[in-house]
Amino acid sequence: MVEHWLEGSSSLLVDGNNVMGSRPDGWWRDRPAASARLVAQLGTLAAACDLAITVVFDGVAPSPAPAAPAGVEVRYAERGGPDAADDVIAALVAADAAAATVVTADGALRRRVEAAGGAVMGPAALLAAFEEVSA
Repeated sequence: MVEHWLEGSSSLLVDGNNVMGSRPDGWWRDRPAASARLVAQLGTLAAACDLAITVVFDGVAPSPAPAAPAGVEVRYAERGGPDAADDVIAALVAADAAAATVVTADGALRRRVEAAGGAVMGPAALLAAFEEVSA
C-alpha cells in the first residue's frame, strides 16, 4: 500500500496550491472547483490509509468552502499573496515536526520543514498514491 512513503508519520500536511499547481489540468480556470477535487481525493486517501490529512490553501476560504471528508482538515492562510500557506505549514511543523510528512515541491518550504526536523515528499508521490487507492 502507499504507506511506505510516510516515513513513520501517521499524517500528512499538504501544500494545497502547490499540489494543484503540479498538475496542468486547467485548475487555474476554476480554483474553488480544483481545491474541492483535491480535498475529495485527499478524503479517499485518508480513508484508504487511515491517515489524518491537513491541507492548507493560500488566501481566504471560498464561499461556500468545500466540505471536508472524514480524516481531512481544510485550512486557509487567511491572507493573500503567493505562498501564504507556507507560513501556516511551517508553524504546524515547528509545533510538532515528527507528527507529519509535508507534501510540497516548494524549495523554500522544503528547507524550512527540514530545518525544523520534518519530513518532506513531492507532489508526484501523492499523485501516485491517489492513483493507487483509486485503482
